[in-house]
Amino acid sequence: MPPPTRTSARTLILANGATLIAALIFHWAPAWLLWPYWIQSIIIGWYARKRMLNLAQFSTEGFTSNNQPVPENEAGKRSTANFFTIHYGFFHFGYLVFLLGQHRVSGLWNMLVLIACGVSFVLSQRTTYAAQHASDLRGKPNLGRLMFTPYLRVLPMHLGIIFGSGLGGGSGLGGGTGLLLLFTGLKTLSDIGLDALDRNLAAKIAKDTARTPG
Repeated sequence: MPPPTRTSARTLILANGATLIAALIFHWAPAWLLWPYWIQSIIIGWYARKRMLNLAQFSTEGFTSNNQPVPENEAGKRSTANFFTIHYGFFHFGYLVFLLGQHRVSGLWNMLVLIACGVSFVLSQRTTYAAQHASDLRGKPNLGRLMFTPYLRVLPMHLGIIFGSGLGGGSGLGGGTGLLLLFTGLKTLSDIGLDALDRNLAAKIAKDTARTPG
């Protein structure tokens, strides 16, 4: 069986490659690529919440809420996960409003392609989550750090949304082809690098905080 790193990287390449091919076939404007990337960002957030809730043991050292230390118990874990969901969800709702206003989805094929992209990203993130969760069980990760990690992972996508708003509406097969290739290439490299960093960080934390027997 291939290692999780290789499997996840391959799935990300396939998912981004399929998105690029769809963009060229259906003459998507470069900025329209922000739709599958928004979907991917939502998937990352969902798995991040699941990761926090499934922690068996964790630390809240240096992590406060309302100027009070977050307790290292079930209530502290759930309140943190709920705050993350509200905060992360609020910003993504704002991005959704932007996308609906500027790049509304139309046509059955476009909808089906977005669904396929979402499935591909779920498969990739599921592999990453499995590796992260296994590492979490071997150590004592910091809950506050876990809450902020997804923002680092999706930052390139959010910068892409800002950048993408100025890409214009040119045809994917016209002058926008170069932008499609550049945007997708940079996005794929960022995905692979940050995905690997995410899992390696989890493994390092597990090693540094490994629970001693007894």
